Amino acid sequence: MIVTTAGRTNDGMVKLAKNVAAELAVPFLRRNKQSIHKLQEQTEDDILVVGKNRIEIHPRDGDNPLFFHPNSAMFRMKRIIKGEHDPFIQASGLANGNTILDCTLGLGSDSIVASLVVGETGKVVSLEGNKYLYYLLKGGLKSWETVYSVMNEAMARIEVQHVKFERFLASCPTNSFDVVYFDPMFEETIEESEGIKGLRNFAIYSTLTPEVIEAAKRVARQKVVLKDHWKSEQFERYGFTVFKRKTAKFHFGVIEIEGS
Repeated sequence: MIVTTAGRTNDGMVKLAKNVAAELAVPFLRRNKQSIHKLQEQTEDDILVVGKNRIEIHPRDGDNPLFFHPNSAMFRMKRIIKGEHDPFIQASGLANGNTILDCTLGLGSDSIVASLVVGETGKVVSLEGNKYLYYLLKGGLKSWETVYSVMNEAMARIEVQHVKFERFLASCPTNSFDVVYFDPMFEETIEESEGIKGLRNFAIYSTLTPEVIEAAKRVARQKVVLKDHWKSEQFERYGFTVFKRKTAKFHFGVIEIEGS
């Protein structure tokens, strides 16, 4: 990864970009009016661009730039406020005051929706194993402003941690969260979802294991929830009850914790 500035820059942006590079422990490269494509040819690296209003990651293979934007979460939030159905909220059973561990933050849509639903008295902790996605989301969630104060507050409340979920779950106390949630990244997910194709180079392709599922069941007080492709064998393999959706390519599976 190389850090540079947007095309139109100033001393303040250069200073900010240098600080970003130092924080990520990667090189800073002056733009010198060169195109991103030219810099990628020279460095053979991905490029993180620090602009006035946002940070973008430009993959070296030519995929569209990756940046934080709460688009899909905004649509879902509006539906929820109107009292309409959201499959993730239905499957997870989240309500005001609940706590959830989102093991696979990605671009943050589910975490934002969860934060909206659990409110100020609830808690959302979201994990991201890739340090560049972590940096992108941590900053974006705190700084992005919509016209909806309730949305801004929901995003700002999310606690983002840079750690792989296997490690976090292993060290997490028993019954720490009401819900533990997985939305792992698989090749099928990437190929069939236009909205996340930009994640291709940065996603950590996780494989759930019996040990991870057992750890999740230990940490969760109420439910372990899995979102996966409808063809996935993991629902049956690990004993998830599936919420099937007729026209959807992705289903939600739930393991209810005994005694909850």
